[in-house]
Amino acid sequence: MTTLVLASKSPARLQTLRSAGVEPVVIVSGVDESRLDGLPPTELALGLAELKRDAVAERPEVPAGALVLGCDSVLELHGKPLGKPADAEEATRRWQEMRGRSGVLVSGHALVDTATGRTISRTASTTVHFADVSDEEIKAYVATGEPLHVAGAFTIDGLGGAFVTGIEGDHHNVVGLSLPLLRGLLSELGHAWPDLWTR
Repeated sequence: MTTLVLASKSPARLQTLRSAGVEPVVIVSGVDESRLDGLPPTELALGLAELKRDAVAERPEVPAGALVLGCDSVLELHGKPLGKPADAEEATRRWQEMRGRSGVLVSGHALVDTATGRTISRTASTTVHFADVSDEEIKAYVATGEPLHVAGAFTIDGLGGAFVTGIEGDHHNVVGLSLPLLRGLLSELGHAWPDLWTR
């Protein structure tokens, strides 16, 4: 069995892997995400994923020969990258702008095989269609605190799921980790997806 290290504190990414039979070692990168401000959405998501991967791969607690995965998600709305909102007011403004519209959720995936030093990075994109939610619904959703902790100020697997009317692309990518893309990255580094299964 190959050990996967997840360089993310995202409970949604962890649950996605666990549901797919993978029990990763979680090591939070702690990188300063503001270092890459000003980049276009796809470059930002990929750059942040690579920063997280590289920061964790150098840590002494990484098991020998492990694969280290960094991920980061950005919502692209009208060409602008939207990460986590800074506060409730920003989350409210975001939802007022997003409602009744569509955005593209871009997730960067960066993987390193610590046994060989080989690295690989890619992004996955999924179009997300948002419901035309009312001001009252936005206020209630923001008050839960959930939108403050996630890219784009929404979840599809939590309270925000009722405000997403549809998607085009990989559902898992909207949660923050594309399983099909990860499988492909593993294959390019010479690893088989079933080698990660712990059950």
